[in-house]
Amino acid sequence: MTPHPDQGLIGVPGGRSRLSTPALVLKLDAAERNIAAMADLARRHGVGLRPHAKTHKSPDLACMQARAGALGITCATLGEAEAMAGAGVTGVLLSSPMTGSSKIARMIALAARARDLMVVVDDEANIEALGAAARAAGAPLGVVIDLEVGCGRTGVTTVDGAARLASSIAATEGLRFAGLQAYNGAVQATPGFAERGAGLAATYERVATVRDRLVRDSLPPTIVSGGGTGSHALDMGRGLFTEIQVGSYVVMDSIYRSVDLWGVEAASPFEIAMSVAATVISASHEGFVTTDAGLKAFATDGGDPVIVAGAPPGATYTFMGDEHGRVTFARATDRLAPGAVVSCMAPHCDPTINLYDVYHVVRGDTLVALWPIARGRW
Repeated sequence: MTPHPDQGLIGVPGGRSRLSTPALVLKLDAAERNIAAMADLARRHGVGLRPHAKTHKSPDLACMQARAGALGITCATLGEAEAMAGAGVTGVLLSSPMTGSSKIARMIALAARARDLMVVVDDEANIEALGAAARAAGAPLGVVIDLEVGCGRTGVTTVDGAARLASSIAATEGLRFAGLQAYNGAVQATPGFAERGAGLAATYERVATVRDRLVRDSLPPTIVSGGGTGSHALDMGRGLFTEIQVGSYVVMDSIYRSVDLWGVEAASPFEIAMSVAATVISASHEGFVTTDAGLKAFATDGGDPVIVAGAPPGATYTFMGDEHGRVTFARATDRLAPGAVVSCMAPHCDPTINLYDVYHVVRGDTLVALWPIARGRW
């Protein structure tokens, strides 16, 4: 593999200002504080954390979360799970159903070498296929029932349906019934705390109803997993979830920065730990400059990037094409010279991270590491 162009800057004082841009920059101190804050909150509420790797896609960050007490890691794709397990992360939960013979074979092969691997299901035929593959390989597999609770993507839609699936899993050789997953992504970014709580009321009722039914059927769920960064404070106080699948909190973005996470209308309890660094490449116009970070450098589903450093007060960032961005000044006298570096908060962290091969990990102004991102893995 070709060495990264910034490899030689690792450990060089002031190296952060010399990065090849666009660059995904991770402030390690801030990420460590975010991880510690969420871990402490979970401990105080007596719930576990199985953070979602779909946000950071980083084995290094997953290992940090594990060292802080996480039970394991949640993955959206099999490729993510393979990357996490390859780094020694245990307790991986695949939060999307795995179907098709190729993916099932890969997953069973992973289960043979990854401790406590689990996968969600919402379909009877999928259970049969998983059981047959697990038996053939001699690799027992933990299976979690995915509940539809408002997200409108996957999940069994009725209480009776969930009970039938639990019974089928328990009766299938090679499979172990592990519990329930319930994630309502539709309300995670609702700005108001009370409004978000109201939107989750039906979710909590559905989960409690299914859990109680399974207890009556002598199939009590070992885990009840779900929730996220937007709902974590509400989820932890319900006495319903045994573990929370928080993701974005570790780096944060513009979407969650606008959400009242704790219901106190105060500053976010989590720091912006990640930014995209862009370099000014042209200052030939009055009132604005052009940078090297455009549509290919940011996810575009969360609005324009927000400048957090490197530009005069009041300056705004907009896209000017695939490769270019624009910093527009608030005052006619403001200037930035070619070569100046501007840092922007990601509008939406998950898909922004997926655009990059590595994190530029910094402490202060020093680049301390380049961490690989497990992107493009399905």
